[in-house]
Amino acid sequence: MKSNGGSNIKVLGLVGSPKIDGNTSRLVNAVLEGAAEKGAETVVYNIASLDIKGCDACGRCQEQGCCVINDDMQELYREIQTADVIVLGSPVYMWQVTAQTKLLLDRMTAFLRPNFSSRLEHKKLILVFSQGIQDRDAFKPYFEYTAGLLYYLGFDVLDTLIAAGTDKLEVAFRPRLLENAKDLGRLISVSNLPGLEYNRIELSRTPSL
Repeated sequence: MKSNGGSNIKVLGLVGSPKIDGNTSRLVNAVLEGAAEKGAETVVYNIASLDIKGCDACGRCQEQGCCVINDDMQELYREIQTADVIVLGSPVYMWQVTAQTKLLLDRMTAFLRPNFSSRLEHKKLILVFSQGIQDRDAFKPYFEYTAGLLYYLGFDVLDTLIAAGTDKLEVAFRPRLLENAKDLGRLISVSNLPGLEYNRIELSRTPSL
């Protein structure tokens, strides 16, 4: 899905849920819709629909500057490198990101040089998590760990959006939550993006009436 506008900002959405139109997908797309309203170019991929193999730890990416596995990850490398902001979303399965998202994260080792510095120029990133449990802090240490990992890979984490209690009330029935996600997209679509903030936003489980 692409939308071209007057802004020179490109926002890339990466959905790590196996459910094509699930809670995580709706949230990521809401952020992108808000950015598109302000003229940003947007593109979104559902990782589960792509052919992405596991990292085989050959180490050649650090020597050659690119991964040698010829699959759909090659396209995502190009998209990440040309994007100004990445919106990465995953539901929580077994206290972690999904297997599809983990494949993506493992293959991002190709962005590291032999000395483990990043080839990326501090890409801006927003994390989006959906979880069935209603306690928003249940996975806080893991979310912070994931943000730290992505910072190590060369991403500046602007915000972490958490949609809790989705087993009881799905995102589709929570218009206030979706509007909050759109507001964030509108905010990040401006030409002067903020620097590293490492923030955490918790989206309300209460739908607007």
